[in-house]
Amino acid sequence: MLKLEDTYLHKGKRKALVAELKKKGIQSQRVLDAINTLPRHFFFDSALISHAYEDKAFPIGEGQTISQPYTVAFQTELLDIQQGDKVLEIGTGSGYQASILHLLGAEVYTIEYQKKLFEGTQKFLKRLGIDMNLFYGDGTGGLPQFAPYDKIIVTAGAPVVPEALTQQLKVGGVLVIPVGDRSRQAMVKITKKAGGKLEREEFDYFAFVPLLGKDGWK
Repeated sequence: MLKLEDTYLHKGKRKALVAELKKKGIQSQRVLDAINTLPRHFFFDSALISHAYEDKAFPIGEGQTISQPYTVAFQTELLDIQQGDKVLEIGTGSGYQASILHLLGAEVYTIEYQKKLFEGTQKFLKRLGIDMNLFYGDGTGGLPQFAPYDKIIVTAGAPVVPEALTQQLKVGGVLVIPVGDRSRQAMVKITKKAGGKLEREEFDYFAFVPLLGKDGWK
C-alpha cells in the first residue's frame, strides 16, 4: 500500500508547480492555494510518483488519466466555487479534481463511468478522509435526484453538451465542459440565465479522454 507521506521535497515541487500555473495565466489565489495544499502525488501509482508535479496528464488505468494541473486549475477557475456550492462532477477519475473542489468548500457529488476506477477511488478518498458523495454510472444523465446544482463540471471531452446537465443547473448556475471531437475540445462555459436561457462562452482548446455514455461517445 502506498505510504501517504508529504515531504519538504514534495511541498517544494508543489510550490514550483503553482508558480508555473500562475505564469500560464491562472489568477485565482484560492485555486492556486488549493493546488498548493493537496498532495497530487497521493493520487499517483508509485511507479509514476516522481512525475506528480509536472504539468502533464498521466494514465491512472481503465483508459483514464489524472488531468494536467493547468487543466484542473483552468476549469476550477471558470467555475468560481463559493463556500457551500453544490457541485456535480462528471468523471471522478482519480478523485483529484473532486478533492480540489472539496477543499474550496464545495459540497461535491461525483459520478464515474468505469466501475473499477470508481471502487478504487472510493476506497482511496476514504483513506484520505475526504468526504464527498460518490456514484457509479453514466454521468451524461447527471444525478437528477440531487438536482439542482450551483455548478457542474465535466472532466471528459463531449461531442455535444448533454441536455440533462443544463436541466439540472440552477438559474445563475455554471456548467464547464470540454466540447469537440475525440482529439481536441474547446472549453465551454454555460451560464443559466432567468427563464432557462443558456449563455455560452468558449475558451482555449484542450485534449481530454472521451466522455462515455448515452449522450457522450459510444
